[in-house]
Amino acid sequence: MRKTTLAILMTLICAATSGCSKSDAKRGNMIFETIVVGELGVNCYILADSETKEGIVIDPGAEPERILSAVKNSGVKVLTVLNTHGHFDHVGGNRRVIEATGGKLMINKEDEPFLLRAASSASMYGLAAENSPSPASYLAEGDIIRFGSHELKVIHIPGHSPGGSCFYLAKDGIIISGDSLFAESIGRTDLPGGSQALLVAAIRSKILTLPEDTKVFPGHGPSTTIGHEKRHNPYLGG
Repeated sequence: MRKTTLAILMTLICAATSGCSKSDAKRGNMIFETIVVGELGVNCYILADSETKEGIVIDPGAEPERILSAVKNSGVKVLTVLNTHGHFDHVGGNRRVIEATGGKLMINKEDEPFLLRAASSASMYGLAAENSPSPASYLAEGDIIRFGSHELKVIHIPGHSPGGSCFYLAKDGIIISGDSLFAESIGRTDLPGGSQALLVAAIRSKILTLPEDTKVFPGHGPSTTIGHEKRHNPYLGG
């Protein structure tokens, strides 16, 4: 029964993706590492300036010991821990990572209530997750987060959750899309606070307007590009 529940949940979260993967890369002078964590295959991202080693961790959803090991091995000084949204599979490792690194937790205010419900939400699917500490500050549309010579811009994308955030690194040609946009799919919208109309409208107006060669790194599954999604994503008129 538990395996069936997990299979259904993964289908809903990663619909139309070709599976969850792990990748490591150095982009110019940026350290960029993806660690797939937890039973739902969340893409946790570690980004850092390769010279100053100042960096961020995005969505430490589970297995914090693996995330911290990667941080240590790369010599990254974690300034900030960012959550794309508050669902349990993306926040379950927040406490351990924050305590070990001293990084400042940030999430959109509208998703803060999910942080204290992570354990109970996970238990509904036969999974375990730890509740997250409260954020040190909130993310809002247009905010700029800096690490070393790099910066990312916060883009508010509601629909999968009320406070969904994407992180756009214009200089590096990258967007971290969380569970808003997947390869040839979008996030599920049947959870509390979800809205397919809001999600599709936000993606079309704020994400698909980015340069077509922008690389999209989602919360689950493989990466894609803006151009590919404009032409092939069935949920966006592709």
